[in-house]
Order: sequence, then structure tokens, then C-alpha cells
Amino acid sequence: LPVKKKPRTFYTSEQLEELEKTFQEDHYPDNEKRREIAAVVGVTPQRILVWFQNRRAKWRKLEKLSTKDNRKYPTSSA
Repeated sequence: LPVKKKPRTFYTSEQLEELEKTFQEDHYPDNEKRREIAAVVGVTPQRILVWFQNRRAKWRKLEKLSTKDNRKYPTSSA
């Protein structure tokens, strides 16, 4: 039996702004905090959990890329 995927959640710019602001404060919100965010943003706590998982993955990827760039182009101290 094929597993039914949830439909993609599309966020408004206001929702994304709120999520990003919260992400800057805390990359790992606990269950209670996720419920509060969900109430403010207007989606389920499960969607908030997934958004944070994806956002952390993006953040780690960007961190990795920036450290690679720094090694590739070291700043000259001359």
C-alpha cells in the first residue's frame, strides 16, 4: 500500500518572517515553543517541527559552504 504524502505547506511572507525571526533566537524550539509558534503562524506544530528540521539542514549546508569558501580564498594578512 503506497504511503500518502502530506500536501506541501506554502507559507506567506509574514509567516516566513515570523519563523525566521524565531529561528534566529532558537534553532531547537521545544514542544511548548513549537505549539506557541504554530498558534502565531497558523499551522500545526508538526508543520513547525518539519520547517525547523529543514531550516537547520539549510543552515548547516550554508555553514559548510562558507567554511569551504574561507579555505578556498584565505584572506591575506600582508
